[in-house]
Amino acid sequence: MSAIDTIKQPVIKEFEQFDKQFKRLLKSDVFLLNLITRYVLKTKGKQLRPILVLLSAKIFGAVGKKTYAAASLVELLHTASLVHDDVVDEANMRRGFLSLHVLWNSKTAVLFGDYLLGRGLMISVENEAFDLLYTTSVAVKEMSEGELLQLEYSIKQHITRDEYFELIRKKTASLMAACTEAGAQSAGAMPEDVHKMRQFGICLGMIFQIRDDVLDYQPTGIMGKQAGNDLKEKKFTLPLILALEQSPVTEQKRILKLMGNNASNAEKLSIITRFIMEKKGVEGCYAVMNEIAGQAEELLRTLPQNEATTALKKTIAYATQRKN
Repeated sequence: MSAIDTIKQPVIKEFEQFDKQFKRLLKSDVFLLNLITRYVLKTKGKQLRPILVLLSAKIFGAVGKKTYAAASLVELLHTASLVHDDVVDEANMRRGFLSLHVLWNSKTAVLFGDYLLGRGLMISVENEAFDLLYTTSVAVKEMSEGELLQLEYSIKQHITRDEYFELIRKKTASLMAACTEAGAQSAGAMPEDVHKMRQFGICLGMIFQIRDDVLDYQPTGIMGKQAGNDLKEKKFTLPLILALEQSPVTEQKRILKLMGNNASNAEKLSIITRFIMEKKGVEGCYAVMNEIAGQAEELLRTLPQNEATTALKKTIAYATQRKN
């Protein structure tokens, strides 16, 4: 049994119900939409985000109609963001399959992403789940801000550790925070517990992004992407930031100059990667992940203890140790 299957066990029946509902709500009278939808469903990932919604609800009570709406909403939002990201990043592969804009074209991919966002809005209104709509709207805003911040920092060729944490909180952690917050909201949790679940989601999302940063230095890369992809795109991720912190100003300037001058060059990539390894930038990431994992575990200790809480504890270990 995979790690995700183990995590999913407390809500396995609820997840099956969600999956059926999710496939139904994506059906359309437009042939092209149905064609693309079938491809997306065929190439879907682990669906961790709806699982997080279901588990976060089950901590505080039964999974109900509002929870299923929340799970569908975040999965639609997540899928739309991936489709749009592939267009923006000109990424040809997603999870080992061709991206939508490659199979069709960029216009079709963007419009399909817009359709998913619109379908999510309809689900919220149809279920009168306006608190969930607000929660996910905040996530959409912050995800967009995070992507723009990353562009800004790549142009400036400078980012501090605190700026990086704020960036990934917006870019990656905001959606996971929406998952855990919306799940708790859907089950009628007290406001203070909803807040704790949001903070837990932020911690989990930050661990996920830092782990992605580390995996980019593995020979096989991550999620169908080539290793060193972040450096090629001049992204300042945590391994590089930590390595620069450990270096004198002259060495920092040398590396930053290499980053600015066509870092996709294989020789320059090798120099920067070797610098990061020598300065233990990757090793430092594990210390940061462990610190955030401790914060996440402490939050869970203050909540009702049941099988759903235990499963969420397992997501912390999974996020820290995952291979893809």
